[in-house]
Formats: sequence, C-alpha cells, structure tokens
Amino acid sequence: MGRRTFLAVAGWLATAVVAMLIGVAAIQLVGESLTGTPGGVRSQEEVARALAEPTPAAPPGAATSAPPSPSGTPPSPSAEPGSRRGFTSPGGSAVAECVPGGVYLVSWTPQQGYRVDDYDRGPDDDVEVKFVGPSGEYELSMRCVAGVPVLEPDDD
Repeated sequence: MGRRTFLAVAGWLATAVVAMLIGVAAIQLVGESLTGTPGGVRSQEEVARALAEPTPAAPPGAATSAPPSPSGTPPSPSAEPGSRRGFTSPGGSAVAECVPGGVYLVSWTPQQGYRVDDYDRGPDDDVEVKFVGPSGEYELSMRCVAGVPVLEPDDD
C-alpha cells in the first residue's frame, strides 16, 4: 500500500472513531430521559412503603372529589390516620381507606398488560375495582371492619 492510501484509511478510521465517541457521549447525556423510567425503577418494598404513606390532606375549601384516573390519587374524604391499607392481586393493586361514609377507594394501579374494566370508588359499604388482562379478570373488593379496610372474599 502506498503512503497516500494508508493516510486516507487512517484518516477515515480516526473520523469514524471520533463520530462514534460523540454519539456515545450524546446518548449518555440524553439517554436516561429517553429510555429510562422517570424517577428510576422502584422495588416492591418501596412501592408498598409508598402505598402505606398517607396522602396530604386537601386544603379547606378544596374539592373532595376529582375525576378518577387509573393510577391517580385525587383528594379523598377525611379519615383517621391508620385507616388506609393497600391490597394486591395478579391483575393490579388498590388502596382503600375507611372514612365516615364507609370505605373509599383512594387509588388503583393495573399490572403491566392489564387494564381497569370497572370500579366503584365509594364511599359506600363496599368498593371494588376489576382488572382485565391476558390471564383473565381479577377483582379487588374491600369493606371496613372496625375502622380498617379489609378484602372481601370472592363471590365466585
């Protein structure tokens, strides 16, 4: 090989390496926001701890109900501390609390691949949320016993 060909190949390789390094650096700068989970991935223990924490009380004069969302936690009727519990099923999870009007469905989150088919938020004697997905339907039905939310057995 001649000197000129060698320099051309070496220059091309150097340009390719520099372009690759610039691309890798750019991906590292913005890659987390493009491909990562906002806030990071949480363990089951962290999720359980977050579900067990009480939500801040609504300020006076604020609405006590908001349009429901599958994983939202709108303001709930006032309740005594410690009257809130989380429940899980293969289709999803829900948080309920005992309030003066009965039991209230605070929030619900379907598992991956599942969706919420129906829900009764309350407050009422009992509340429920139904998750539907590839393995079938799963329903969580809760009521209050001695001021504590409990899971009702399946009616099947």
